[in-house]
Amino acid sequence: MTVTVPSYPATATTGIAPDRFKQAFRRYPAGVVVVTADAGHGPVGFTATSLASLSLDPPLVSFGIGTSTSSWPYIERADTAVVNFLGAEQRSLATTFATSGIDRFAAPTGWRRLPQGEPVLDGVAGWLRLEIEQTVPAGDHRIVIARVVDSWLDEGRSPLLFHNGTYHTL
Repeated sequence: MTVTVPSYPATATTGIAPDRFKQAFRRYPAGVVVVTADAGHGPVGFTATSLASLSLDPPLVSFGIGTSTSSWPYIERADTAVVNFLGAEQRSLATTFATSGIDRFAAPTGWRRLPQGEPVLDGVAGWLRLEIEQTVPAGDHRIVIARVVDSWLDEGRSPLLFHNGTYHTL
């Protein structure tokens, strides 16, 4: 039997254009979270769609963060973080934490600190408290790998999703 291997354009060995890459992932629906932390300089947070579960034993998750973002220098120094799962009705909160150059924790954002000091957002569909174990360089981003050490879930809430450049619900 002969196996035919498809030929790919030369760009496949060097990667695709950034716009094409973004276009491909716009078609891939993802859950929306806000990652928050405080490395001793006040709370920081950012909207992410890159959350992934990595391991059940031990319970590990990962998320990506761009090294040019305003949150990266603080996440890089943080020992802990919180993943805030956004509910279907929290589009404005996702937009707030995706906006650069603003105080994301100012009113009307409601938040509090967990007993260990991490910032957690009010009214979210759930959260995971994380201990950051390592960061892995990945192009213009870092992949943060963290152990889940505590959680809270509001059962029955529909999640906020991101697909094709807009927010959606189930």
